[in-house]
Amino acid sequence: MQDISDLKNWQPVTGRDAIFRHFQFQDFNEAFAFMTRVALKAEKMNHHPEWSNIYNQVKVTLTTHDTNGVSEKDIVLAKFMDDLID
Repeated sequence: MQDISDLKNWQPVTGRDAIFRHFQFQDFNEAFAFMTRVALKAEKMNHHPEWSNIYNQVKVTLTTHDTNGVSEKDIVLAKFMDDLID
C-alpha cells in the first residue's frame, strides 16, 4: 500500500488494499457538486472511485484495480478531494 500518512481522514480498508473516507456536507446540492467536481477530475485521470451518495453524505473507496491496490493515482485523487473541502 502507498503511504497515506499525509492524507486527511483517509483510512485503510480492512481486508482490501484500499483507502476510505466519509464526507458530509450541508445538503444534497453540496454533496452533488463535490461529486461532480471529482467526476470531472477522475475522468481526466481515467481513474474512477467506488462511491455512494445518500443526501448529504458521500462515501468513497479508492483502489487501483489494475494493480490490485492503492497506487499513486489513488493518492492524487484523494488529495484532490481533500483540497476541494478545505
